[in-house]
Amino acid sequence: MPKHILIVDDSKTVRNLVAFILKKEGFKVSTAEDGLDGLEKLYASEQVDLIVSDVNMPRMDGLSFIKTIREQDAYRDIPIVVLSTEGQEKDIQIGLAIGANLYMVKPAQPEKLVRNVKMLLG
Repeated sequence: MPKHILIVDDSKTVRNLVAFILKKEGFKVSTAEDGLDGLEKLYASEQVDLIVSDVNMPRMDGLSFIKTIREQDAYRDIPIVVLSTEGQEKDIQIGLAIGANLYMVKPAQPEKLVRNVKMLLG
């Protein structure tokens, strides 16, 4: 069964691009528009193996989204990749401190994204 990846980003372009890259690698992909939508999709899904999340989003940003996931036992161990335009060291430190496994700065190179996703799922 293919691994299921949830992509959470308010940019439709980014969601579609990342989904395209990961689907091409054989992953099952779901997308969400922001943190709240992401939580709904996560709860409605039988299994999500990895999450790719933006930071700056309306309604619920990526940091709140990650914090909420990490506070729940059922989702504590899901690997989370932050994919954000915020690339300063302090942004990266905050992202990792609240529970992201990896922090990538946009635009991410497709092969690097795929390699990191496979590594985290490995």
